Amino acid sequence: MNLIEYADSELMMMDLAHIVAGEINRKLMHSERASLALPGGTTPGPVMDALSATSLDWERVDVMLTDERWVPEDDPRSNTRLLRERLLVGKAAKANFIPFWSPDGAPEECVPVAADKVRAAMPLTLVLLGMGEDMHTASLFPGADNLDTALSANAPPLLPMRPASQPEARVTLTAQAINDAMNKHLVIIGEAKRAALEKARELGDGHVAPIAAVMRDLTVHWAKD
Repeated sequence: MNLIEYADSELMMMDLAHIVAGEINRKLMHSERASLALPGGTTPGPVMDALSATSLDWERVDVMLTDERWVPEDDPRSNTRLLRERLLVGKAAKANFIPFWSPDGAPEECVPVAADKVRAAMPLTLVLLGMGEDMHTASLFPGADNLDTALSANAPPLLPMRPASQPEARVTLTAQAINDAMNKHLVIIGEAKRAALEKARELGDGHVAPIAAVMRDLTVHWAKD
């Protein structure tokens, strides 16, 4: 795990957007397509804003989320809504978005279709992760129903997840899909999340601290505030 500390979060977001754009562009220089997975939540919003205005060959970029709540795209809790409002505008509007949510049924019924699309974009060029103070990342939550499968080496790239601590079902990239990515980054802000990250590293158990399952070759970007 490589830790990069920043003087403040604004500087961190600008630098991170530059890093993401650079790694995507390098992939496009040698391959027909690149793929990018981004987290939901409020933290990565500024990164999405900066990327949306960046000159890339977006038509050759497959964009997806690291995880999604099983709610319609116009729901305030939808990560897809955030992505459409903050990233898939401006120059990045030309990117190919791979949605996880579907109106056609429960996640268990619909995930295989989305999983095939994710598989076609693998290995992912870059995965940007967030992390909660409970040491979850994406929707890999401690104690979640499908966590054992999601952490296994032969897991499909995408799985439904029903964490007891959350009000709705979710869909998430699995640990193997994240670990197979060419570049992995984690962005966190604040002393509490830094402490949670250190605790996860000490525990080294993905079942107790799911972020620990994806720490190999992970670059962590941290700002105190």
